[in-house]
Amino acid sequence: MKVKWSNGISAGAVSIAALIAGTGAAMAACTVDAAGSVRILSNDFEALRAIETAAAECATDKVTVTSNATTEHKNIEVPALTANPSEYTVAMVANNSIVPLMNGGLIRPMDDLVAKYGAQLQPNQLIKIDGKVMAIAFMGNGQHLFYRKDIMDKAGIKDVPKTWDDVLADAKIIQDKGILKYPLAAADKPGWDLAAEFVNLYLGTGGEFFKPGSADLAIDNDNGKAVLATMRAITKFENPDYLTYDANELNKVWDSGQVAFMNQWGSLAGAAIDPAKANPDVAKATGFAAAPTIGAGTVPAAALWWDGFSMAKNISDADAAASFQVMMHGTSTDMMKANVSAATWLIAGYEPGPAAVGVIANAKGGARAYPMVPYMGLLHTALSTDLADFIAGKEDADKALKDVKAAYDTAAKAGGFLK
Repeated sequence: MKVKWSNGISAGAVSIAALIAGTGAAMAACTVDAAGSVRILSNDFEALRAIETAAAECATDKVTVTSNATTEHKNIEVPALTANPSEYTVAMVANNSIVPLMNGGLIRPMDDLVAKYGAQLQPNQLIKIDGKVMAIAFMGNGQHLFYRKDIMDKAGIKDVPKTWDDVLADAKIIQDKGILKYPLAAADKPGWDLAAEFVNLYLGTGGEFFKPGSADLAIDNDNGKAVLATMRAITKFENPDYLTYDANELNKVWDSGQVAFMNQWGSLAGAAIDPAKANPDVAKATGFAAAPTIGAGTVPAAALWWDGFSMAKNISDADAAASFQVMMHGTSTDMMKANVSAATWLIAGYEPGPAAVGVIANAKGGARAYPMVPYMGLLHTALSTDLADFIAGKEDADKALKDVKAAYDTAAKAGGFLK
């Protein structure tokens, strides 16, 4: 499978299932062979913090290591790496966030660094675009079903729901029996999270976001309407404060014990079942499964993701070499074993545990990858703002989809993707 970028670059699609299945043993040592400055920009969640903590162990009087873990990283990365020299040497990236860096020519190929310092890497960790290694993947991710076994038992629900219709039916049973007032939760906060909810469900319909071979939007259809109908139906079983729930807030809501089902990131699964970090009663009753399917869809309605790192272009070769070596220590087998439940690691020696069940189930179920096309980010932005009134119950699906298309078309024309 190939995906085409607007500038003619082709990127081989990454098989998360194959990455997870990779095996081998290699230990990373923190040896940096020259002086350098290592400056890391990343999102802010447990797995990335673990990597950055390990990377910081490489600091010496000749090697400085600093990091900025922030949920605003996507807004920061392009201007920060456009500077010359770049404000950061390393950018933590994923399927979507690498695209604007590639389009702007802001990251460098790492084939030479892999050859010299990357003996620990497995072949499937090498994210190649136009034949060059542009990122190193270290974890797979995706949103999947969290469920409460004890609440299901109390409600007489025997089977873990496999479809969103099942989830909604089970939620009604739980609510009607007075077990929980608001049995569902979702990351419906207007912004990136809300857009991701739409993207997940739309992928599950089997539909395409764009007309074949073009940047023309193709979501104003029965699939798009079915997605919005499902999103609206879910809100009927959510706490009235659902507009304040992003992914980080979801785990707090889950930990409170007042939710029976939610779709949540695999990278946050470990924290949800760790009795030292979570409510122990909730943790022991928490189970994971593939994301539910939607409508007539047959695959989990959730995007598959990889997370990894890229190297800034506008930095010295010495800083690039130091940064790569530090990241090899940060993503070593030692780090992974010390934080085994923090992610579905793609690192050599990883053996999936309970926290990886959902992501692996998504992959085995044929879940589709988040699209790596340059205009997908424009759609995500349009969804993040123009679905706000819909999810708040202030407009209908037809109006919401028209608003999304208008915002996307304006941005796509400004970006040169549409005439």
